[in-house]
Amino acid sequence: WLLATVGRAGYLKYHDTSTGEPVSTHRTRMGPCSVMRQNPTNAIIHLGHTNGTVTLWSPANSDYLVKMLCHRGSPINCLALDRSGKYMVTGGADSTVRIWDLRMYKETHSYYTRGGPPTDLDISQKGIIGIGHGGNATFWGPEALKVKVTSPYMGHKMPGCGPVETLRFRPFEDVCGIGHQKGFSSIVIPGSGEPNLDTQEYNTNPFQDTKQRREAEVRSLLDKLKPEMIALDPDTIGGIEESNKFARLERSRDIEDEANARRDAEGQIKKKEKKKMRGRSKIQKKLKRKQKNIVDE
Repeated sequence: WLLATVGRAGYLKYHDTSTGEPVSTHRTRMGPCSVMRQNPTNAIIHLGHTNGTVTLWSPANSDYLVKMLCHRGSPINCLALDRSGKYMVTGGADSTVRIWDLRMYKETHSYYTRGGPPTDLDISQKGIIGIGHGGNATFWGPEALKVKVTSPYMGHKMPGCGPVETLRFRPFEDVCGIGHQKGFSSIVIPGSGEPNLDTQEYNTNPFQDTKQRREAEVRSLLDKLKPEMIALDPDTIGGIEESNKFARLERSRDIEDEANARRDAEGQIKKKEKKKMRGRSKIQKKLKRKQKNIVDE
């Protein structure tokens, strides 16, 4: 229920589609952006920029979480993330496809595309990498994410159709859709889709009727989380703090001292004034004050 958009102005905007209200707006400060993908594991947005960098964003932070220089001196044309969220594949205008390990934010290996720079990328449910470059579509096996492979898994040429615009795998089926200037083409890629379908997961039952679809929508609205809970580490929420009692007490005391110091600086805490009336209520003091007020002529 969270819609993320980015355009030529370079503003990343989040909208809540269930209420229609905007959630947050972030200024990337990196010019126009036309490449955006979402990590399926932690819901972090990955943006590819024209200066060759990839930034990671969440609706809770006004600045990017991670900034990676993936292609030096060439813009990012496309990027894709695998199902586990551990690997990212980027394609640049320098005709290279680079594999990145998001656990270390380092490049593991790269591939070179012949026939033109990559225009679109996608990773299937079983880990097959699909690359559209020029009038060709090249597919690398699942092992190409972890180690460098010498030859691709499959290849498909489309002469006279122009450059490939879009390339996407169909979930739970061994089919890949390719969009080009002459229209749309679908080809069979054996072993690309997930063969075991779990109909209990949200929006994965292809045979559900109207009542089941309505109940699933209501259930998803009840299970909706706040956008502020999206973090780079998906195990942050729901975990158990591994600290002892003394560390927690010390941390809570430090937080309280910082809050009191902040309020004291703002003038919200009024210091208690001391009453300098010590001994004035005694009888001798009262008699002396009365004598001082008597004027003898």
